[in-house]
Amino acid sequence: MKIFKVAILLLWVLFASCSQLAFNVEARASSHSDREIEAKLKLLNKPAVKTIKSEDGDIIDCIDIYKQPAFDHPALKDHTIQKIPEFFLGSQNLSTFQAFQTWQKSGSCPEGTIPIRRIREEDLLRAKSLDQFGRKPPIHFVKSTNTTNSNSRIFNGSDVYIPENRSKAYLETVGYNFIGAEADINVWNPRVDLPDDFTTAQIWLKAGNGPQFFESVEAGWVVNPKLYGDNSTRLFAYWTTDSYKSTGCFDVTCPGFVHTGQVALGIAIKPISHSRGSQYDINVGMFWDEAGNWWLKVGKNMPVGYWPAKLFGATGLRHSALLVEWGGQVHSTMVKKNPHTRTAMGSGDVAQHRWGEACFMRNLRIKDYSQQLKYPAIINTRAEEPYCYSVDNDVKDGQEPIFYFGGPGQQSPYCP
Repeated sequence: MKIFKVAILLLWVLFASCSQLAFNVEARASSHSDREIEAKLKLLNKPAVKTIKSEDGDIIDCIDIYKQPAFDHPALKDHTIQKIPEFFLGSQNLSTFQAFQTWQKSGSCPEGTIPIRRIREEDLLRAKSLDQFGRKPPIHFVKSTNTTNSNSRIFNGSDVYIPENRSKAYLETVGYNFIGAEADINVWNPRVDLPDDFTTAQIWLKAGNGPQFFESVEAGWVVNPKLYGDNSTRLFAYWTTDSYKSTGCFDVTCPGFVHTGQVALGIAIKPISHSRGSQYDINVGMFWDEAGNWWLKVGKNMPVGYWPAKLFGATGLRHSALLVEWGGQVHSTMVKKNPHTRTAMGSGDVAQHRWGEACFMRNLRIKDYSQQLKYPAIINTRAEEPYCYSVDNDVKDGQEPIFYFGGPGQQSPYCP
């Protein structure tokens, strides 16, 4: 019995020693992580001239326009802020019901400053790594056994490869020298299922050599709990110069986008449309200027800012876009798999249910070197997983076409 008690005592001592060692190691790791997080927050959050607390919990910092995060980009060290292009005044936006940003009910930023959503420690802790914070996951292509449903695929000999971690439903136009696009985007708040999932309704302007290497500027609304910490529908902008591999980010979570206006990125927009109820939309447009910059605007003539020409290649978006897409996208490791994610796209209803049920885009416009805003002459509609997320371009005689898209994901009886 005495030997047994001694053995138990020794085990307790050993356990306590190991626990203390583990605690010390964890404490050192935590301390190192804290320093990294503090440095990252300091880099992202510039000193504020004024701070505004939104009723939905967001904090808006009014930052001196010349001290914004964009100028941390090596290519923009000596950048001169560009004048707002006059062509914004020529928008043909016909939207009646406009959504707006919640924070604007709580105040406004002084002249000479721009509004930026403050990044908090908890935002960084949700990211897989500090380097990946604010970025979309890279596109992963896998060999497909189904060549009928995927319209975003590449070929290697006789094999077909599709992007495995995202699913799109969209309308597109392909050509040469697009220098702008816009649309009124119906605003909803779709369900997001898995911790790393997010869902968008957006416009893409692209240039490059296909799905494996392209440059892109993008904008619309997104529900992204991993990035923003809640399930709110938020205005977003994105850019990449290498197909999401290592460049670009959402909003201003990395240097690049030059903020000039009083509309904040990454901020909740209200009101939200409801099934068989009032429908709300927000006009979003991106336009190229003669210096090679891409400007983002919302509403009729409200500039948000621009992506400078120096971010893009001489034969890419610095010159023009070759492809414009309007629609939705779900990012998830469980798209194109069984069981599929239940993350919804658009309103969460299928496109064929149309007005009041499905998410729509209307007043679609492109701009080319004619300098005219017009409906694209040649279009295609595509759904990579039509049994999960569908498309329907509603064309009626004498009326402007309305493009519907979306779906419930695995909640549909036809989605695996």
